[in-house]
Amino acid sequence: MIRVVLADDHEIVRSGFKMLLETDPNITVVGEAAEGTQAYAVVSREKPDVLLLDISMPPGQSGMVACEEIARDLPQTKIVILTMFAEPEYLDYTMRCGASGYLIKNASKEELIEAVNTVFAGGRYIHPKMKPIMERYEAERGSNERLLSLLPRELEILQLLAKGYTNREISEKVFLSVKTVEAHRAKIYAKLNLKSRAELVDFAIRNKLLNI
Repeated sequence: MIRVVLADDHEIVRSGFKMLLETDPNITVVGEAAEGTQAYAVVSREKPDVLLLDISMPPGQSGMVACEEIARDLPQTKIVILTMFAEPEYLDYTMRCGASGYLIKNASKEELIEAVNTVFAGGRYIHPKMKPIMERYEAERGSNERLLSLLPRELEILQLLAKGYTNREISEKVFLSVKTVEAHRAKIYAKLNLKSRAELVDFAIRNKLLNI
């Protein structure tokens, strides 16, 4: 029996995926979470075989940060990213952070079940829609080195800065001190060679970082 935890901020989405997954008699959903911190706690408690993890779960911890922490601390659980966004940057990030699969939410029931079975067996699953996109991205990888230099937490804070949040507002959203946010902000500006908020916003737009 494959034991699965679902992490998504929409209860109706979790219910739908649970119903689809449990049409396979070898899969059972043993827990649910609405954001990244909850996902970590549920995975710690239940020790599932597979975690289906959404990237974007406002206002709680993002899936990208949770992916890194769970893959590091709880490696027995295989992670499949579950998202609406077919963006190669996020596929690349989450795979580097320890995910074993990447699935677009409009996947069929068969693709969903295949993803769970594939990562449970020790394989890697990438949604078929992502493969040609990823191939083009890999061909252009040299132009993405600055973006790839960011850690998941830095990427999360960059997105919030680009959306206009202040350091204090960001600290409240990601549960860090203002000084820690300021330190992350300084590292982001240094890594990306940015001089102003306007340049940061321009970078985020060009790299499609404002849609999650």
